[in-house]
Amino acid sequence: MASKLVQLQAKACQATSFVAKHGGTYYKQMIEKNKQFIQEPATIEKCNELSKQLFYTRLASIPGRTETFWKEVNHVKGIWKNRQDLKVEDAGIAALFGLEVFCWFCAGEIVGRGFTFTGYNV
Repeated sequence: MASKLVQLQAKACQATSFVAKHGGTYYKQMIEKNKQFIQEPATIEKCNELSKQLFYTRLASIPGRTETFWKEVNHVKGIWKNRQDLKVEDAGIAALFGLEVFCWFCAGEIVGRGFTFTGYNV
């Protein structure tokens, strides 16, 4: 176990030195590549304006997202009405999707409790 810790420390030191050498170059390249998204001059007023634009743009997109949601619901209702025509593959995909959603829910609950398992008497 101690040897694994030493190996992990060595890898962490290598990663740190790599970032120290190449991090600045990467940062400069990324900023240069995305220069069109940088607001000059970066003032508090401009940041507040951009924040409000994002907020109200998101609010304005709610009706479109609601419409899309109801289209999806109607599609699922149509599939449910014609469930006798449903193929095994489609049912399997739906079951796997439901299982994935449930697993993400469980993982979120565990993370929310601080990675503790409660309610189990072991």
